[in-house]
Amino acid sequence: MITHPADPSLRLIEIADLDAPAPPPEVLAHGDAMRAVVDWAGTYLCRPLADLGRNGPVCPYAQGSLSRNRFYLAVPEAGSRAAGSAATVEDLVAAVEPYRAWFTALAPPDGPESVFTTILLLLPGLGDRLALVDGAQNALKDAFVEEGLMIGEFHDGPPDKPGLWNPSLRPLAGPVPLLAIRHMVATDLPFLWGDPAHRRAYLTRFDGRVPAHLREIVMEAVMEGTE
Repeated sequence: MITHPADPSLRLIEIADLDAPAPPPEVLAHGDAMRAVVDWAGTYLCRPLADLGRNGPVCPYAQGSLSRNRFYLAVPEAGSRAAGSAATVEDLVAAVEPYRAWFTALAPPDGPESVFTTILLLLPGLGDRLALVDGAQNALKDAFVEEGLMIGEFHDGPPDKPGLWNPSLRPLAGPVPLLAIRHMVATDLPFLWGDPAHRRAYLTRFDGRVPAHLREIVMEAVMEGTE
């Protein structure tokens, strides 16, 4: 377990904590949800998916994150309650926001392990209030992207966002509602291009360099903007 140096109420659970002889309180309270997420990462994120529309695993970095022990879990609190009990998007945003600066401290952008570092903020107990996860992700995205970070939502709804290479696929399905934090990577461009501020943040971070296989997407967007 990793405890925030300035706020002991913020803790990150490492995979080894799930089977520790004396597990942290978060594991005692939410161990089943945490184990379900770790299993999902190994059996879904780390493996190819026929419907994905491209080769390779669903997430190119998940296996590296697991192997390097940079796959962190947390159950954020909204006030004195687990954020899964949050009543509003604002409650959930307030519970998640402290992890943004902490993530950058744990994984500086130029650090050798940064691209493999992820924090998954689990929200068990939401029931059918999954719109809160989508709303919080939307509300948080601007600030995260501005700092070169991505925040993604996963739940069993699943989120109504199509796959990049297969529009009929909804790839953000997960067994537990959660928000995942990671560094922005060059291949994130299609998820950012539609918003001018997000586009600027991307081009600034990568110095205007666009991966060759994504340049067609950029050109199509430019052409649409001139019509």
